[in-house]
Amino acid sequence: MTQAAAGGIRELRTVMEGPVIVPGDPGFDGRRRVWNAQIDRSPAVIARCAAAADVAAALAFARERGLEVSVRGGAHGTAGMAVCDGGLMVDLSLLNAVAVDPAARRARAGGGALLADLDAATQARGLAVPAGMVSHTGVGGLTLGGGMGWLTRRHGLSIDNLVSAEVVTADGRVLRASAGEHPDLFWAIRGGGGNFGVVTAFEFALHELDPVVQFGLFFWPLEQGPEALRLMREITAAMPPDINAVPAAVSAPPAPFVPPRHHFAPGYALLLAGFDGTPEHAGLAARIRETLPPLFDLVAPMPYVELQKLLDEANAWGHYCYEKGTYVEDLSGPVIEVITGHVPRKGSPLSALLLYRLDGAYCRPGDDETAFSGGRTPRYAAFIVGLAPAAGLLGAERGWVRGLWEALRPHALSGGEGYVNAMADTSAGRLRGSYGPAKYERLAGIKAVYDPGNLFRLNANIEPAPVPGRGAG
Repeated sequence: MTQAAAGGIRELRTVMEGPVIVPGDPGFDGRRRVWNAQIDRSPAVIARCAAAADVAAALAFARERGLEVSVRGGAHGTAGMAVCDGGLMVDLSLLNAVAVDPAARRARAGGGALLADLDAATQARGLAVPAGMVSHTGVGGLTLGGGMGWLTRRHGLSIDNLVSAEVVTADGRVLRASAGEHPDLFWAIRGGGGNFGVVTAFEFALHELDPVVQFGLFFWPLEQGPEALRLMREITAAMPPDINAVPAAVSAPPAPFVPPRHHFAPGYALLLAGFDGTPEHAGLAARIRETLPPLFDLVAPMPYVELQKLLDEANAWGHYCYEKGTYVEDLSGPVIEVITGHVPRKGSPLSALLLYRLDGAYCRPGDDETAFSGGRTPRYAAFIVGLAPAAGLLGAERGWVRGLWEALRPHALSGGEGYVNAMADTSAGRLRGSYGPAKYERLAGIKAVYDPGNLFRLNANIEPAPVPGRGAG
C-alpha cells in the first residue's frame, strides 16, 4: 500500500459507514477483480460505500493524498476502468437496492445495482425499463453511456427513461440532476459516461410489460451467411414496434435443443423477441422457416427476466476480452460481404458479432437532447467481441476484432467510432469522433464546471475545457 494512502486509512474508516479494505484484508482480491480477466490491477484502498456521504468522504481522502480514483459499479467494462493501480477504488456494490413505485411508475436504483436487480424488482410489478442484454452488467456504467437492449425499439435508450440522478461531484457535493435541477449536468450524464461525478442513485420511468415474451432463435451454417443476413435484413425491416431482433454471428451453444453434432459450430443466428403477446411473432417465425429453413431453431415463450439472462453464460466472468463497436445504417450488400468474409476467421467459439437494431423509439429524441454518442437515425449498433478462455489465445481474437472493425469502417456512420460503451480505445481523438466535435466541446465545458481537475479520468475520459484566462492548466 502506498504511504500516501496508509496514513489516513484509520481516519477514513471512522467517517465511512461502509467498510474500507486494503491489500491483505479478507475479500480484497475479490473486490479488485473485474469481469475481463485480462485486467489485473491492485488499488491501494477500496472504499465500499454504503451511502452518498461515503462516496464524498472517499473522494476527499483521494483528493487530499493525490490518489487516482476509479469507480466500480458492475465492473463489466471491457477496458477494466473500474479498478486502478495504487489509487482508491470507489466500490458502489453495496448500493444495489432497487425501490419501485408502481403507482408513479418509477424505480430508484442504487449506483451499484446490476441489471438483474433492476429487472427482478420491476418485473415483480409487471413493469420494466430499457436496459442491456447481459444481466450481470451494472446499471450505472450501462446507463451513463446510453443503455440499449431488447426494449430500445419500443421505449428508447436507458437514458431516454432517466428522470433524475443523485450525483456526488469531485468536490464532494451531493446533487440531484434532472431536467429542472442542474440541467447541464443532467444532459451530460445521459451519454457522457462517468466524467462528471459518481452517480449513487438513478430514477427511471417505467413501462408496463408482460412478464412472458415470445422468443425465437434461428441458426444457419457459415455457408448460408449471405442468404441468412439478407433474410435478417428483411425481417428487421418488417418488425412492428412490439418485436425486436438481434442478428448475430456466433457459435452454436451446447444447449439441449441443439443437435450435438452442431455444438460450437460457427454460423449466423437471429434472436427474435415479441412482447405483450404480439401475434406477429408467430408469423415472422413461420416466414423465417419457410424462406430459409435454419439448421436448428427454438421458438417458445420465455420469462422476460430469463430473456435478459440469455447471453449471461456466453459473457461469463473469467474470460479474456477485447471489444470494438461501430454503427452501420443497414445490412447492405457490401456490409454483408465484409461480415461473411471475416466471421469464418474467428478462432474462439466465444467470440461474436451482435447487431442491435436501433429505430422506433430510439429515433424520437433529437441528436442533441442528450449527450449520447450516436445519431438518432435508424441504424444497427455492431458489437464485435473477442472472447478467449486463456490469456494466450486473446491475441488472435483481438486481431479478428480489429480486422472486422477496420473492414466495416468504410461503410460505417459517424466516422466508424461507434458507441462509447463498446470502445476499447478511448483516446481523445476516438471520443471526439464518437460524440462529434460540437457535442464533445459541450461535454468538455460541463466537465470544466463539475470536475475541473479531472479527478474522474479513469473512464472514456473527456478532459475539462481550459478555463478562460488560465490556459490549459
